Amino acid sequence: MTASTTTTQRPWRIAHSECSMGWGGQEHRVLAELTGFARRGAHVWLLAPSESGVGRRAREAGIALEPLRLSRLLFPWRAAQWAVWLKRNRVEILNPHSSRDGWLLGVAGRLAKVPFIVRTRHIDVDYPHAWLSRHAFTTLADHVLTTSEKIARHFQELFGLPSNRITTIPTGIDVNRFSPEVAPAMLHPQQGHAPLVGMVSVLRSWKGHSTFLQAARRLVDAHFPARYIIVGEGPIRYRIEEQIKELQLQDWVTLTGHREDVPAVLRALDVLVIPSTRHEGVPQIGLQALACQTPVIGSDVGGIPEIIRPGETGRIFPAGEAAPLANAIRETLADKEKTLMMARRGRAKVVERHSLDYMLDQLDRLYQRHLPA
Repeated sequence: MTASTTTTQRPWRIAHSECSMGWGGQEHRVLAELTGFARRGAHVWLLAPSESGVGRRAREAGIALEPLRLSRLLFPWRAAQWAVWLKRNRVEILNPHSSRDGWLLGVAGRLAKVPFIVRTRHIDVDYPHAWLSRHAFTTLADHVLTTSEKIARHFQELFGLPSNRITTIPTGIDVNRFSPEVAPAMLHPQQGHAPLVGMVSVLRSWKGHSTFLQAARRLVDAHFPARYIIVGEGPIRYRIEEQIKELQLQDWVTLTGHREDVPAVLRALDVLVIPSTRHEGVPQIGLQALACQTPVIGSDVGGIPEIIRPGETGRIFPAGEAAPLANAIRETLADKEKTLMMARRGRAKVVERHSLDYMLDQLDRLYQRHLPA
């Protein structure tokens, strides 16, 4: 069943913190929770750098933004300041999202006696100093929220968290915005004459662009008719451009840069590839593609297989291996009937279990369990 709740049990007072300057899946999730609960009547604040990606978008959305400045030297003073702010605004739920703001606001939250401190973990990473990191998720937090079951299991093993102190709630998708009815964007001059196979992500080292390009080279060598699109911007763009030249793929690969019209981009693609090599929860772009009924191929990393189920909603290949990815692309485009069936099933599952309202309802129930009236 899809959730239909539009108001919270009571008007929660919620503050999220995020020190990242970028704009990726994690920051999307922060903004989705803030705007979603604001629509439901909650009082919400974002604590973030003023010029960060999520900070700018929060202001545009009418969310109260409190500038977040981080300094190791001024840590005790900043923690005390934020404790006063949290107490003055009677914040009930505090949710830090990154490491540095997690320590600062965790201490401030404890000083202010915030009733419920949640630490959200979006990606699966290693903790070389687990004995120290454990305090960020236990001493300075009442509950850990993850975006995938794999991350939750890792945390339980690493920090000894009991099951009643950790919850998995993947990011919810606006199934009206991400829909098969959206008109496709124009991404390539030959669009409509050759299938478009694409990636949509921030250009980061672990997103698997190298594997994607190697698979493209294999298919070009086999004279397979397709064009390859890389959507996004980020710190390794120069490296991707160099590899495109090294593999002599200039005539087949297009880099579009960052685009805001993601639903239209997904509708233009014949296949979306998520070839991540590490650090992946349940990727929002995967859920968004499923909602648009765009066929998806993903690596077997993190929470990707939790939504891209082989033979059911998409295809999975071993991370970092270009040959299996090339075969999966070929199969996806060749077996149109099976691919369409999986795409339709993927849309149905997102509507049922991964909508924005479903996520907000799950969070609301979590808050109610820990903050009874």
